[in-house]
Amino acid sequence: MSTERIQVLVIEDSHALRTSLAALFEHYGHRVDFAADGRSGLALALAQPPDVLVLDLGLPGIDGLRVCAQLRQRADRHIPVLMLTARDTVDDTLSGFEAGADDYLTKPFDERELLARCLALSRRHRVGEVCVLQIGTLSIDRRSGEVRRQGQLIELQQTPQRILLELAEAWPRTLTRSELIQRLWGDEAPMSDPLRSHLYLLRQALDKPFQRAMLKTVHGIGFRLEADE
Repeated sequence: MSTERIQVLVIEDSHALRTSLAALFEHYGHRVDFAADGRSGLALALAQPPDVLVLDLGLPGIDGLRVCAQLRQRADRHIPVLMLTARDTVDDTLSGFEAGADDYLTKPFDERELLARCLALSRRHRVGEVCVLQIGTLSIDRRSGEVRRQGQLIELQQTPQRILLELAEAWPRTLTRSELIQRLWGDEAPMSDPLRSHLYLLRQALDKPFQRAMLKTVHGIGFRLEADE
């Protein structure tokens, strides 16, 4: 296992599972905090942002989907969220991603896989880079809105910039077309193709000045970013 040490917050109402996860993370030298309900877990995540949040769905008070959605609205940084749940249908998985989850693991699970996924998520969103997402030579400052590629400032209109941020936060996962539309406009999406013109503008600014395209269309599914190095 990696010698990297991370801070993990587990929001889980099962005492037995909390005990098991405490032993797992502490065995490998990681720091771990716990909350047994959604409301206190959300407050702890906002007050002391962890490197990774392991989030159960079936929580008392506020369920995991609402915790994740509120975290995305209120946090001043991107906190990687791994949803851990017994709900294993495709619809359940999509609901988790639409709420803002970065990864999804169903119970029962292999502890080594859980640990590996947490480490992967922590590397993608370093705590030292509080508001900066970095993918290859692309950097996005969530607070200032500044976007740079290969050190070059990229000027974007509001909607193309929001599309880029959604894709960057989901990276390396593909966002479906419907998922992206829902995140941008909710239930008030334009009647015509709402993404076409904005994706064109994003490609013109993000990819045209460079040799390698980062914005990829996954035919029949949606869109994703591809690192350029």
